Amino acid sequence: MTHLPSSIDATATLLSGQGYVASRALATVVFLSLKLGRPLFLEGEAGTGKTEIAKTLAAALGRRLIRLQCYEGLDAASAVAEWNFAAQMIAIRSAEAASGGGGDRDSLQAQLFTEDFLIERPLLAAMRPQPGGAPVLLIDELDRADEPFEAFLLEALSDYQVTIPELGTIRAPEPPIVILTSNRTREVHDALKRRCLYHWVDYPSFDRELEILASRAPEAQAMLSREVVAFVQKLRREDLFKRPGVAETIDWAKCLLALDVIALSPEVISDTLGAILKYQDDIQKLQGSEARRLLDEVKRELVPA
Repeated sequence: MTHLPSSIDATATLLSGQGYVASRALATVVFLSLKLGRPLFLEGEAGTGKTEIAKTLAAALGRRLIRLQCYEGLDAASAVAEWNFAAQMIAIRSAEAASGGGGDRDSLQAQLFTEDFLIERPLLAAMRPQPGGAPVLLIDELDRADEPFEAFLLEALSDYQVTIPELGTIRAPEPPIVILTSNRTREVHDALKRRCLYHWVDYPSFDRELEILASRAPEAQAMLSREVVAFVQKLRREDLFKRPGVAETIDWAKCLLALDVIALSPEVISDTLGAILKYQDDIQKLQGSEARRLLDEVKRELVPA
């Protein structure tokens, strides 16, 4: 287990050691979250590296990563724990068979509602002691969940405890490192945001995205990397249904490397658009002359590194 970083610079170094190139502002808010023990709420467009922060921190600190993927209809039982009804029914049948149907009902009920029959979900797991220290709890895409779940989460993160009626309240011996993410498909309630440190994760600048690509695809030649980043950054200024994120930049570069491409061309772009654009309407907009126009702009603007 690695100790928590002692400064902003140490935090940036910790993240970069796992291949995550963070801006100064992001490194600062991550450091403060760790230092103060406050949940970190990351908001921004899909593909800007919000989820990756939690994965990177867990790997860098040697902590267990526990992920709660949010979705519409998510409730407390699905997030905390559920009883294994199938196993309980088998236990009931076995007890009845052993006793000839005349067993002690109260004793049987006490045996059924124990840890042996409990299915642990992410929030309960995050409250348990972990061998490597407090885990990293990633509550991913909170904006997909319903507002009632937000209210429940607010209570759980205020005291770092959850309640199971049959077992009582389970409190974390050491608060987990909590990171919440949102793609802002809807607004998350202010009461929850106030419990957290907040940071908007934006698309990176050209230089930082180039640095990210160098970290994740170091085998790419410098000029190809510059063309890829410049082209993707131009795409983000187009009227698209879904703009490509940093993850798509990395994926595209790796696809080009797999095809032994050393420089972008309209034909190569047309053949590989599915790596960076995920909707057919967007792909159709970039086919043919439009891709050539953007590539010509990129080549005019770029100077040899």
